Amino acid sequence: MTKRNVLLALAGLAVGVAVSFALLKGPSQPGPVAGEEQTTGKALVGGPFTLTEHTGKRVTEKDFLGKYLVVFFGFTNCPDICPSGLQVLSAALEKIGPKADLLTPVFITLDAKRDTPEKLALYLKSFDKRFVGLTGSDDEVAAAAKTYRVYYQKVTDEKNPDSYSYDHAALYYVMGKDGAFIAPIAHTNDVDEVASALDKAVQ
Repeated sequence: MTKRNVLLALAGLAVGVAVSFALLKGPSQPGPVAGEEQTTGKALVGGPFTLTEHTGKRVTEKDFLGKYLVVFFGFTNCPDICPSGLQVLSAALEKIGPKADLLTPVFITLDAKRDTPEKLALYLKSFDKRFVGLTGSDDEVAAAAKTYRVYYQKVTDEKNPDSYSYDHAALYYVMGKDGAFIAPIAHTNDVDEVASALDKAVQ
């Protein structure tokens, strides 16, 4: 990994974690008043989307209800962060054994133009067989990223406009069977740490 990519990854991670925990905390409120019931904020992460599965099937968030999800955003041309993140997640799923069958790992591309369903299907063969790849139009991908509060930005090579990459936050988003956000897991965690977090999340 280049020094630039390391810095971008750390910056993206910091943004993602800050956003996630800010959302968990919710908007600032005045202190509790005697006799009033205190309530806690609910994270505004995840929500409606319409995308295309790597099999070519059109799906929405409702198709995944009833299973825990581990959602990771990236793109197939990502040189290091994405493949290493998917490898760690694959190893963590293997480590938790039968519990992994209660989870659906989901890879949502940020590169709608290049990452066709066929390309995603080929790419995901290198990782856990349970992976579901999702893509769509630019607008559909942007809408999905927005629901998960994912930072990403297209970076074009000035000398070659057809060559581009993406800077993006890299987090595993653990979602409940009801589609509600449970917790973020940093992609910098090792296999044991990710496995432990998933094991605790799945009941």
